[in-house]
Amino acid sequence: MYVADSRAGTPGAAHAPASAEGAARPGPGRRRAAIAPTVLALGTVSLITDVSSEMVTAVLPLYLVTGLGLSPLGFGLLDGVYNGFSALVRLAGGHLADRGRGGHKWVAGLGYGISALCKPLLLLAHGLTPIGLVLAADRTGKGLRTAPRDALISLSSTPATRGRAFGVHRAMDTAGALLGPLAAFWILRATVDGYDAVFTVSFCVAAVGVLVLILFVPSGRDGHPPTKPPHKTPTLSRPTLPRPTPSRPPTLRAALALLHHRDLRRITLCALLLGLATVSDSFVYLLLQRRLGVPDRWFALLPLGTAAAFLLLAVPLGRLADRVGRWTVFVAGHGALLLAYALLLTSWHGTALPYAVLLLHGTFYAATDGVLMAAASEGVPPELRSSGLALVQTGQATTRFVCSLAFGAAWTLWGDRTALTASALTLAACAVLSFSLRPKGTAPA
Repeated sequence: MYVADSRAGTPGAAHAPASAEGAARPGPGRRRAAIAPTVLALGTVSLITDVSSEMVTAVLPLYLVTGLGLSPLGFGLLDGVYNGFSALVRLAGGHLADRGRGGHKWVAGLGYGISALCKPLLLLAHGLTPIGLVLAADRTGKGLRTAPRDALISLSSTPATRGRAFGVHRAMDTAGALLGPLAAFWILRATVDGYDAVFTVSFCVAAVGVLVLILFVPSGRDGHPPTKPPHKTPTLSRPTLPRPTPSRPPTLRAALALLHHRDLRRITLCALLLGLATVSDSFVYLLLQRRLGVPDRWFALLPLGTAAAFLLLAVPLGRLADRVGRWTVFVAGHGALLLAYALLLTSWHGTALPYAVLLLHGTFYAATDGVLMAAASEGVPPELRSSGLALVQTGQATTRFVCSLAFGAAWTLWGDRTALTASALTLAACAVLSFSLRPKGTAPA
């Protein structure tokens, strides 16, 4: 369906200045720009890696709560580490990628490699502290790779098709998330020491993903210094930053100065606020299991519903965001999550409940994950693209870490319904505030 054009696949085009990207829009009568080879290669890496990571994610809640007997508070602490620890290194990963020649690929590769090496270590960790350390190392790898990977996707796409490019990547990524729980389910059914087998197979699959990255993803920057931008200025109108040159690489101060731009600052603030009320996926699945009495052996299949909805809707919602505005789709995605919370709080126990909740949960991810990165890319100079995206991701990951801790504590003290009610009210308030801020850079391309 997506055939790459030669312009989008060349390393020089992938790192052209923002204004040059804007000039690359197809004129009347020309075929719409296709998805760049870099995006497809990164999508393949993410698909393979997500098979590995989601195998672990699918069984980890049950392994920790049932197998090791952790309380909701203890699980909330580990889940917060698993989903939020990467915030501590995302800025470092983004900055390193912007400074080095070809740095986006190799910093991302380092992150993928660290995460792969952590999978067999789960075989040796059986207490709260050692498991926490392994998960922290695994999320360090994720923190290093996320911003450079998303920067490569952004730099390989034109502004008019950026939402679609992120949608294609997230769809491929989610295909792996769909296959991972299935693989974990069959391994648990076919083996005696099921959890150990899941962790071992997960490591082997992750190693294949690293190999694909090394062989098929171009470095991008090698031999292609920044070119002189056309006379037209980039999208954001706040104080322009001095553009780094080959003799003056990007600095951390220049990366942090991106927050002087009103639109990027508002996007970061909204990501931070909404992250405060985004309950971890693992808690959503545990709530569903408690409501419906799902047997332990079927628990690993619950993430499939989220992944299937994400896979089907990622590209259509990415294209919709390009047409009607990314912020509208982004906030609407949180509305879908709010509806999922509302269904979990009702007394309804019908057979359609898990399908409805998981469909809304997947819609939330399809409307927010790649769309947020496409919105944040607008106006960030190409030479600071990785650092700019890392700023947004850091704010979001930090507050989701706080949410996991708070939700686990509230569940332990007052019960799951009270904890979820507080999260739903907070999410509704933050969504209204975020929609009112509406950064200008998120209008239709």
